[in-house]
Amino acid sequence: MTRLFFLLLFFIAQTSFSQLYSIIDSLQKTPVSYATISFGNGNGTFADGNGNFQFSKKLYKDIDSLYISAIGYKELALSTSSIPQQIVLKQDIAELKEVVITAEKKRKYKIKKLPSIVHNDYFRCWLPTVESEIAVFFARDFEKSSKIASVFLPIKTESSNQNSRKPQSFSTVFKMQFYQNSDGYPGKRLSYDDIIFVVSSNDKDNFELDISSHKVYIPKNGIFVSVQVLGYADKSGKLQQTKKYSEIETPKGIVKVSTTFRPLLPFTNKIPDYKTFTRRVFFKNRTWQRFDKKYSNNNNLIKTNNTNYGMGLKLHLFEEKK
Repeated sequence: MTRLFFLLLFFIAQTSFSQLYSIIDSLQKTPVSYATISFGNGNGTFADGNGNFQFSKKLYKDIDSLYISAIGYKELALSTSSIPQQIVLKQDIAELKEVVITAEKKRKYKIKKLPSIVHNDYFRCWLPTVESEIAVFFARDFEKSSKIASVFLPIKTESSNQNSRKPQSFSTVFKMQFYQNSDGYPGKRLSYDDIIFVVSSNDKDNFELDISSHKVYIPKNGIFVSVQVLGYADKSGKLQQTKKYSEIETPKGIVKVSTTFRPLLPFTNKIPDYKTFTRRVFFKNRTWQRFDKKYSNNNNLIKTNNTNYGMGLKLHLFEEKK
């Protein structure tokens, strides 16, 4: 009886502490999955696959506005003093994705691998946070039609503490997107669906993501492939609704520090040129920056010339019709 009483108190505390909201399409009345909820200060969170997210003024005391956005929808600004239980997003005709119909007949193809670069050095790894998206450029060096069959993602599952008796398990939700090449920078988002996938502590250090069913083809001027952490997954694989940063008190006041998530992403100095770009997704302009000395003079990865994420691809090079 006592245990039941405390469980009830815990449930009441949790439900009163954070309110659940849902985001839906204005026409279809269907959930808008993994929408971005920006706070206007460089921080934010994401809706889950069902379009749900949690927010409370007790949890985010200094936030007075929310900016809800998703590809193909008009951004919606809301005051945190009056958030509707069901948030409706209107479609943006100018940004609606093109419908691309690709009829894949049984054509012969050759397999070509662009190898990933894997290592296990903690100090040469990117520490992923939900505020950053990383994009890697791949040129199309072949005249033949080139479809991406798999993406190889180097990962490091362990933290810097190698003396831990038992490695801590985790399960992390990622999102993959694709962008045009615009004068060497990620440009317009290509009309492919977001690919949501989970990486866990049980996965190998050269994680292979099979995307062959998505029929992603490389344009003649190349393609940018991006990955972005959404947060940890629960036991059922759904995105957990947790605070994505912590507040640390300093002599200069409260400083917000973004939570880092595993796996870590190994960066390398073995790739010529600068092919890796990053941007902060909770800022309105969301400007892409090349990961070089102009990005930062103090970043340890850049100081050691580890300026590229070692992503790789497996391609299907289709034979031309005779």
